[in-house]
Amino acid sequence: MNTDIDNLFKDKVIGHPAGLFVIFFTEMWERFSFYGMRILLVIFLTAPLFGVDHPGWDWPRENALALIGTYGSLLYLTPIVGGWIADKYTGYKLAVVIGCFIMMLGHAAMVFETPWSLYLGLALLIIGTGFFKPNMTSMISEMYKGKESKKDGAYTIYYMGVNAGAFFGMMLCGYLAENLGWSYGFGLAGIFMLLGLIQFWLAKDLFGSIGAKPSKIYEVELPQNINEESPKEIKDEGQPKEKLNPFTTVDKVLMAVAALCGLSYLFNDPISKIGGTDILEIFSIESFLDGSYVIVLFGLLLFLSVVVTRTMRYSTIVRDRIIAVAICGLFTVVFFAAFEQALGSMTLFARDYTERALTGNAATIFKIVDLVLTIVPLAIITWVLYLLFKKTYKKIPYSNIVLALTFVFLWYVVFYKVNNEFSKETTEVGATWFGILNSFFIITLAPLFSKWWESKYNPSAAMKYGIGLILLGAGFGILVFGTLGIPQGAKTASVSMVFLILAYLFHTMGELCISPVGLSYLSKLVPGRMIGFMFGIWYLAIAIGQKAAGTMGGMIDKITEEYSLSTFFLIFTLFPVVIGLISISLNKVLKKLMHGVK
Repeated sequence: MNTDIDNLFKDKVIGHPAGLFVIFFTEMWERFSFYGMRILLVIFLTAPLFGVDHPGWDWPRENALALIGTYGSLLYLTPIVGGWIADKYTGYKLAVVIGCFIMMLGHAAMVFETPWSLYLGLALLIIGTGFFKPNMTSMISEMYKGKESKKDGAYTIYYMGVNAGAFFGMMLCGYLAENLGWSYGFGLAGIFMLLGLIQFWLAKDLFGSIGAKPSKIYEVELPQNINEESPKEIKDEGQPKEKLNPFTTVDKVLMAVAALCGLSYLFNDPISKIGGTDILEIFSIESFLDGSYVIVLFGLLLFLSVVVTRTMRYSTIVRDRIIAVAICGLFTVVFFAAFEQALGSMTLFARDYTERALTGNAATIFKIVDLVLTIVPLAIITWVLYLLFKKTYKKIPYSNIVLALTFVFLWYVVFYKVNNEFSKETTEVGATWFGILNSFFIITLAPLFSKWWESKYNPSAAMKYGIGLILLGAGFGILVFGTLGIPQGAKTASVSMVFLILAYLFHTMGELCISPVGLSYLSKLVPGRMIGFMFGIWYLAIAIGQKAAGTMGGMIDKITEEYSLSTFFLIFTLFPVVIGLISISLNKVLKKLMHGVK
């Protein structure tokens, strides 16, 4: 008797079930809309109110980045809740549809460019991402049950969809926004989100019962099945079988209070800066410590007490491994606090301090490079669409028609962009264009790094973190060098774009050392019954990094006025490098704490 999984594997595209490519394109359109909108946000909020081309809201950079930091942080917290709801009530497939629909409404709200529509749109995007983000990968994991040998390849294809969507979203939404108007950029993001929703909904029957029913197993975004029995459980190491370690009532109360403290800070920070109302001021300790920081520190202490007391109740080996994960979590916070400057201060640097006007041969070369960067990936993905259509045109004809129309529209927007650029004698590179470099470098460099990890020279976890953080710092070091000639307090400059391109290259190499490592080691080090809890902590670490990125990036004006722009980037150079060296120095300690896990 054939199962739904067997049926899916009957129709293969590039050696994988056609259903994987339905998920691929759905994720691609979601990332298109998400990154397309996000790259615009900081530029739109800080653009002059009476700008010559497209007026923005003229917010202070500190205010804009405070809002973006809170937004980015919440995007990594709601998936914890969304995954739980899917496991408990809706199932993965319906959760994805709900998430797509809510995000589509969020993008639609952004088109109106009013304060209420902006906040409503961001709120809907946060909620929708909570439903969408954890459940797409959960469907892949369920699809490949019993076929684990092919799972790594499936996730590789999936993440190509992620980066392809981010690439085209930032390129095209950014281009339309900077050349036609903000509403065109926000609107384009919403259109592709709607088309992605329709395409997935019309193809849902292809999956049968996969993802339809709530599962008791909570999956995470990871290219391996973390919930399967490991052949090397604790009992295999001569240790007694681990006792269950349920949350106590005190644990739950402390976590609830800690969560309330954290959320209070996340919302109060932009509200106090933008609206001038500090709801946490009553907790201030005179002029010594701001009320927001008092609440954050109090919540952090409560949360750490839960983690520590809960960890201490485990056996020595499990406890040591959890400590190793916690140390890696701290490194992750530092990494994302600096790395996420890409969609904040580095985008502002691209707009205000980078020479983007090209003429003559330089303009021609850029047009050709931009053309190749646009056409070649799109042609490859269109070919994949053709292969999918050949295999599934009878089973999901309407979904394929919608997908084909979506690609026709995408090609039209690309043709408009290319034709418009080649008709100009001079070229001004958009500030949002630099955002595509991260996705481009990931796609081109990921195979190289993958071979490195599979070779005999594969570094340990501590070494990977150290290398990644040092590469990240080196990228900012390039910006320090490029900005040395900018006077103190300068609001604009004309630094060569080569410095920014090289910075993105080094940052991407750092990301490839760290991003795949964290969750991979978490899945290997943490007992299966603790995966949900530690997964939540891991996303919390990234959320803290996101908020720290907004807070630290918001200091760009203050530091530039008091010192210089190079001093601002020097902070992001030294801090990751120092932490990276600490990580390398802890190599032997972390290996010991991992008890043989590699």
